[in-house]
Amino acid sequence: MAYKVTLIPGDGIGPEVAEATVEVLSALKVPIEWDRQELTATIIEQMGSSLPEYVIKSMERTGVGLKGPVTTPIGGGFKSVNVSLRKQLDLFANVRPVFTLPGLKTRFEDVNIDMVIFRENTEDLYSGLEHEVVKDVVESLKIITRYASIRIARYAFEYSRANHRKKVTAVHKANIMKLSDGLFIRCCREIAAEYPEIAYNELIVDNASMQLVMRPETFDVLLLPNLYGDIVSDLAAGLVGGLGVVPGANMGEKCAVFEAVHGSAPDIAGGGLANPTALMSSAILMLRHLGETEAANRFQRALSETFRQAKYLTRDVGGTAHTAEFTQAVIGNL
Repeated sequence: MAYKVTLIPGDGIGPEVAEATVEVLSALKVPIEWDRQELTATIIEQMGSSLPEYVIKSMERTGVGLKGPVTTPIGGGFKSVNVSLRKQLDLFANVRPVFTLPGLKTRFEDVNIDMVIFRENTEDLYSGLEHEVVKDVVESLKIITRYASIRIARYAFEYSRANHRKKVTAVHKANIMKLSDGLFIRCCREIAAEYPEIAYNELIVDNASMQLVMRPETFDVLLLPNLYGDIVSDLAAGLVGGLGVVPGANMGEKCAVFEAVHGSAPDIAGGGLANPTALMSSAILMLRHLGETEAANRFQRALSETFRQAKYLTRDVGGTAHTAEFTQAVIGNL
């Protein structure tokens, strides 16, 4: 039986990195039946909805999605597709593994970074509850609930136990936001007490950001509310080469969407210059979710070996190769 998976290539460089990823999965001979759904900024504007019904129906049928980037307007226009997907499908856990790739030149080449970031995905300031109180005075509401905080904390600790992670660090600003972040941190402490074999500590978000830059190798698992998780996960990606090389997963009880977390890069779209590593790495997470552990391991080894050889890297990571050359190198290393 083939796995049914919704494929959302997106726009900009999305179709290019999606095609490259599908090509490697095909070479792995993993039986996947793709339910391809087109979703671009142009389609969204024409339909007047950031998340058309046909995308939701597909995800409800398959339960698993692989998604490329979709352009989101800044300061106006339609809502983020990612935010809409997370809310509509209750994808409450954003999971971002961040690790050193062999041979990739970064500011921390001599340091082995290996952390997983868990970001609550459904509330906080991303609830989108804001209004203009009076002219030129805008109020945004930060929503933190016990239900969502307990759920993401338990997910992070269960993952840590299953994957033999040693320490969970909860990140907050409870010294200032004593009620909202205070509730989040109390929930984290409550769940931490149920996992005595896993070390637990807490850091204020500004201190955590400094420590990540100074001593990134000391972090194992990070647990954060939505806004801090969004910012800190991108900061952490910068430690290992940027958003073009890190995977992302949005996990719910019924559905899971694996996505490239970088933008659509319209300036290089169609030129064969895109780096498909982020979506390929997300596909590896998808394979693990599907129980295809050996295929996931083969894919990860081939991807790492391609970076170690450094012969066919794309321009954003210091090479000169095109997307197709990089993809063939990964397939060759399978």
